[in-house]
Order: sequence, then C-alpha cells, then structure tokens
Amino acid sequence: MRTRTAAAGLVDGGLVRINGRRIGAASRPVRAGDVVTVALDRIRVLRVNGFSARRGSASDAAALYDDLSPPPAAPPEEGIATRRPNRDERRDILRLKRPGNG
Repeated sequence: MRTRTAAAGLVDGGLVRINGRRIGAASRPVRAGDVVTVALDRIRVLRVNGFSARRGSASDAAALYDDLSPPPAAPPEEGIATRRPNRDERRDILRLKRPGNG
C-alpha cells in the first residue's frame, strides 16, 4: 500500500491476516517470521524476515520479506471466447448445430 491510511482501510475491511488470523486493528504488531496475507486484486502472502531502522528503497524493502503468493492466474488461452457472441455469431452457431450440417 502507498499510505498508512489505505493499509488501515484494508485492515478495517477484514482483508489482512497475520499467521492465518484476521486482525482487528491496524496497530497489531508484526514480528520477524510472521506470515501476512493481504487480499487485494489477488491474494498476497508475505513472510516477514526483518525490519529496517530507516526508510529505504523498494529493493531494500524487498530483501526484508519473502513473497509466498501463489502464481497469478494464467491469461485466457487463444481461441477461448472472452465475450458473448453477438446476434450474427449466434445465428452462425445455430446454423452449424442444425441437423444435416455434419
């Protein structure tokens, strides 16, 4: 999250768990070794390895946790319909399904 307020909103919405247990307040302390689960657009599972004494870059922060999240869902395969057929396409499908067209 980009801000503490946004992170607190996730906690209030029940979208954050520490070690598998839903937390009730954003002030809940986190210790090294804890597993934090956050349900955003996809589920993120992070194991805390340590803390920094000062604010640093994103690459420095990435060294302080392990990402245990499942891989993101695969994009739809080529050829699989991603939308409903329109009127003309439905009529073509029905025409192909009619007996005597095989």
